[in-house]
Amino acid sequence: MANLFPIESPAAWTSSVMRDDASWLYQLDSDDIFELKAALQDCRQKNKNIPFLVKEDFKIPGLAEKIGNIKSQLINGRGVALIRGLPVLELSKEDAGIIFWGIGAHLGRATAQNAYGDVLGHVWNLGRDHTTDTSSRGYQSNLRLNFHTDTTDVVGLLCLRKAKRGGLSSVASSAAIHNELLRVNQALLEVLYKNFYWDQRDEEPEGELPYIVQPVFINNMNRVFGRFVDRYIRSAQRFETVPRLTELQVEALDAVAALANSDKFRLDMDLQPGDMQFLMNYSVLHSRTAYEDFPELDRKRHLLRLWLFCSEFDANRPEIYSQRNRIVDAWLKVPRAPIYDVKEIMGVMGD
Repeated sequence: MANLFPIESPAAWTSSVMRDDASWLYQLDSDDIFELKAALQDCRQKNKNIPFLVKEDFKIPGLAEKIGNIKSQLINGRGVALIRGLPVLELSKEDAGIIFWGIGAHLGRATAQNAYGDVLGHVWNLGRDHTTDTSSRGYQSNLRLNFHTDTTDVVGLLCLRKAKRGGLSSVASSAAIHNELLRVNQALLEVLYKNFYWDQRDEEPEGELPYIVQPVFINNMNRVFGRFVDRYIRSAQRFETVPRLTELQVEALDAVAALANSDKFRLDMDLQPGDMQFLMNYSVLHSRTAYEDFPELDRKRHLLRLWLFCSEFDANRPEIYSQRNRIVDAWLKVPRAPIYDVKEIMGVMGD
């Protein structure tokens, strides 16, 4: 193993730094909201809809520079942005979705999030248990989510409705955790630069292995990339052809999780309706606390989600990520327009 070096970047932050300097939080003003609504109306008049609405369709000349700064902060800064103040309770869910998609189009290229081709995902409790059902995903439950990253460059969330109780969004800097491990236990960090087997959770294309092989940290062209899904690494142990995790590997995975959950590195956000959170997956881990929903369907916790690829990474995204990224892009071949009817989301037959 070559010598390891600390990540010298604003992305290596602690929770106290984020609380003391909230430059990652952006408040929409009345002019911004007026422009977003005008862009929405223009898309409506020209029949520009998801998933075919592109950046050029969503014209926001006043906001474009601000969103460009947000993108720079995601890629080269702290990797966290929270845009606050979209009046979603005054909008239909469809209109809120178009605005969210339009902002996302100024940040990157949206891709599909599942084999159904959903490009604008719903974070909604379907009552599934991702801890026991390998074909389910964490966003389909109200259970606590462990700290993890998603597949793409950037993940975005728009809060439409918050839970009755719980459901905090938590983030932690994987770059800072990397540096902490380098400081206190380099042997564990060295393990994380070596390959692990990751469960594909029954999403692999026909004829491909049900797991992929990649490390947690990769130094690629002098930039450290991180991907971490502890549950998927552990659940890959269900396959007989996968080598058993060593004690040192388990200790390293536990150390990342423990540091992410510690007060030093964990930053909690209570997302309000209208909040849009964007995170750089290569340097930021995210999780969610368990939550209790309202009994009424239209009051249940409901977030929209985007997975975005940024062209800035096209020339230096680690090649080892290409297998999983190809699967995600294959889902995009038949993109599905978003649905918003809560009965349809729940799979309930309605009138």
